[in-house]
Amino acid sequence: MGLISKFAEIKQQQTRDEPYVGVNIGTDVSNLLSPADLVAFLQVQKISHVRLYDADGDIIKALAKTKIRVIISVPNNQLLAIGSSNATAAAWIDRHVAAHHPDTLIAAVAVGDEVLTAVPSSAPILMTAIESLYAALVAANLHTEIKISTPQSASVVLDQFPPSQAFFNQSLTPFLLPLLQFLSRTQSPIMMNLYPYYVFMQNKGVVPLENSLFKPLTPSKEMVDPNTLLHYTNVLDAMIDAVYFSMNNLNITDVVVLVTETGWPSKGDSKESYATIDNADTYNSNLIKHVFDKSGTPLHPEITSNVYIYELFNEDLRAPPVSEANWGLFNGNSTPVYLLHVSGSGAFLANDTTNKTYCVAVDGVDTKTLQTALDWACGPGRANCSEIQPGEVCYQPKNVKNHASYAFDSYYQKEGKSAGSCDFKGVAMITTTDPSHGSCIFPGR
Repeated sequence: MGLISKFAEIKQQQTRDEPYVGVNIGTDVSNLLSPADLVAFLQVQKISHVRLYDADGDIIKALAKTKIRVIISVPNNQLLAIGSSNATAAAWIDRHVAAHHPDTLIAAVAVGDEVLTAVPSSAPILMTAIESLYAALVAANLHTEIKISTPQSASVVLDQFPPSQAFFNQSLTPFLLPLLQFLSRTQSPIMMNLYPYYVFMQNKGVVPLENSLFKPLTPSKEMVDPNTLLHYTNVLDAMIDAVYFSMNNLNITDVVVLVTETGWPSKGDSKESYATIDNADTYNSNLIKHVFDKSGTPLHPEITSNVYIYELFNEDLRAPPVSEANWGLFNGNSTPVYLLHVSGSGAFLANDTTNKTYCVAVDGVDTKTLQTALDWACGPGRANCSEIQPGEVCYQPKNVKNHASYAFDSYYQKEGKSAGSCDFKGVAMITTTDPSHGSCIFPGR
């Protein structure tokens, strides 16, 4: 029971700080909002925690005086310079942290991203870089307010299920043990990028989809750890506990898991048939509820890990597969990709503060494809298409796109704006802009 008691102090800390859900902001987006617009958007969506993949000075400045807490990052390509020179590390902290904090609330510095598995050649300098940056934080007297850690890929843990048998890849122990000792000494979290989506995709037939999406399970579907007899109702909890057991194997018992990335893609290629709007919506909506339930994990019900959803925007400039460009909660133009079902979680990520959303035809789709979707909506879909008949108020302008938008919106509103009801095989999109015109009032209004 030593493991549990060690966490008593952490539990007190956690009671003071309510668990939160943050979002990652990747910037491979064609028309990224300006820093000022981005921050205004975060405030409208009630997003209070963000993680950047660099230390973009304009975004950090725009976050000043907002109460939004930010994790800034040292990109992998800067590790060598920082790990080779204390002066470079001090200059980095001076420029990216000390110059902004506490006007901008910098919560942590993430040093690299998945370094041990993505750029193993940098593994030997990772701890040197971390220690140099920490020394610079101490010199600036910011080390008690700002944590330093480094995000790891889930693949550093082997045999994730059952969690009690999990252990760190032994070839990485020479790098992980000093890291964990540092995190323990500085009371910093271990940052983990944990994706049930990939666990599911790599173990289809073994891991049920319901467990991956936090869906309610019958007791027979729960995964039971034969050694601890703990029942796991979802994959993410099992992945988090696998990290706790792996740390315990190295005698580290007081470091908390922070999930720096998790999410589910809403679109994929032919090999990625589970990357759908419905699954992405279900995963992220249930994830948010799970964190706000504060139920912890089976091993540590007293500790709820904070999580950062990957990611805020679809990064349309990402290279294939298709899913890479479709992890976002929002499109680059800030319209929602889907509407989360998070009632009871406050105003957080309510997607649209007015709650008025419409479903319209996407630009640039050929008329024939749109006509097929329009015919389905007005026929089998049973949308109310009376207003787009000849002589009615929404007949003009007489074109397929206008008529399709009206029919799509009618169907979407009739279906209670449920996940997947504004897709029509990819030719429709959700918007917060009212498409009504003249005396033609769309159903969503």
